[in-house]
Amino acid sequence: MNLLRALATVSSMTLASRVLGFVRDFVIARTFGAGLASDAFFVAFRLPNLLRRLFAEGAFSQAFVPILSEYRNSRSADETRLLVSHVASVLGLAVFVVTALGVAAAPVLIYLSAPGFASEPDKFALTVELTRITFPYILFISLVAVAGGILNTWSRFAIPAFSPVLLNLTFIGMALLAAPWFDPPVKSLAWAVFIGGILQLALQWHPLRRIGMLPRFAPSLADPGVRRILRLMAPAILGVSMSQVSLLINTIFASFLPHGSVSWLYYADRLMEFPAGLLGGAVGVVLLPSLSRHHALRDDEQFSALLDWGLRLTLVLTLPAALALAILSVPLIATLFQHGAFTPDDVWQTRSALVAYTVGLTGLILVKVLAPGFYARQDVRTPVRISLLCLGATQLMNLAFVWHLRHAGLALSIGLAACLNAGMLHRELRRRGVYHPQAGWRAFTVKLAIALGAMGVTLWMAMGNETAWLDYPAAERALRLGAVVGAGALTYFAALGLLGFRIRDFRRRGAP
Repeated sequence: MNLLRALATVSSMTLASRVLGFVRDFVIARTFGAGLASDAFFVAFRLPNLLRRLFAEGAFSQAFVPILSEYRNSRSADETRLLVSHVASVLGLAVFVVTALGVAAAPVLIYLSAPGFASEPDKFALTVELTRITFPYILFISLVAVAGGILNTWSRFAIPAFSPVLLNLTFIGMALLAAPWFDPPVKSLAWAVFIGGILQLALQWHPLRRIGMLPRFAPSLADPGVRRILRLMAPAILGVSMSQVSLLINTIFASFLPHGSVSWLYYADRLMEFPAGLLGGAVGVVLLPSLSRHHALRDDEQFSALLDWGLRLTLVLTLPAALALAILSVPLIATLFQHGAFTPDDVWQTRSALVAYTVGLTGLILVKVLAPGFYARQDVRTPVRISLLCLGATQLMNLAFVWHLRHAGLALSIGLAACLNAGMLHRELRRRGVYHPQAGWRAFTVKLAIALGAMGVTLWMAMGNETAWLDYPAAERALRLGAVVGAGALTYFAALGLLGFRIRDFRRRGAP
């Protein structure tokens, strides 16, 4: 398996999802702006998203994929298929119970997650209602995560990466066509979450059947493989939850700030999540199965080399993305969101949060590369311990920054904590002898810095006056932004080429 080709596949599917995600956010911003209704929906949707990370995509994959890879390499197909059925059934039942409890306890959850809403009865009641509609999403997406873990282990990366496209299409369709039929119209977004979850789950059936791994309902806690996965999931849930808990605590802080603060953070986070998902998420998805197989084969040299490949590729792709987001923050936000109810003031407020987020973008993505180095070795406790330390640091920074920087201070805290997390993971991997940097890092760093400097100068000069972007017509904004981004990208990759970087240098084959 060519890892660069697999990465390109995952990234292209993720790109389609992210582009549609921006279309989705454009439609939501134009229709609902940044106010009471949008704040209520974003808080309501954040709760199932948090639990999705806890029970599904993050913690589950980290525990499930290494064990599944071990079974695939050392057990029979029947044993592997039985493990899949047992795991899917147990997870499905557990999440069904959580979903039912979440729907019943929605008022308590909103009071705990956004206590500032309690002083406004209408806003609080709307958020509770939206939460009850969106909460079943966790059940659907948890089963999608089971399917994704199986397909990724079989190197079928395209379908899991494409699945989020269906959610974004549902959002767009419901916001454009169904919103007028709901009272209030923002309910259409909550039902989009529910319907999108069902569509994502339906997409997994045929690919699983083709590889002979379609789960059957057979819950069993007696299966040794299930018990091992549960033991790994317990600390994994805690570890994955740290970033989500940080976002949740930020929501609590933001609920006491002026109207729109939650929405400004959301739109900034969406822009930051574009490279984070496109690059970090894709590299992590591709790395974990191959690292797990190298560990199962006890090939320590290739394990370390694969981590080194992931780190270099991540820096080459992530650093320019962070720099471009910081420099082009106003053009990007104005082009994507300044329509309808989204005002110029919303642009500036979102910009301050986005610039703060970019400080930690590289750290956030490096965590997605470094943490699989522990998960593949079935060591979940170390990343969890580091995440707990970083969570504490985040809250201390929140208290220090929020008084002066307000919502931007909350974003800056998350960014700095991500850098701390990545640094600690890197140090621990080297201390244990798991990762040994390959030769040439000093020259690599100098050349990369030169290319970034050239790109930064190009973007700054091509952008012109930030304020002028607020007055350009929508079509002109889009054309100008495309030209500026194109000039920056051309400068960066031309500089890399002149400095000796070649695509073939990043080609790598995964474990068989």
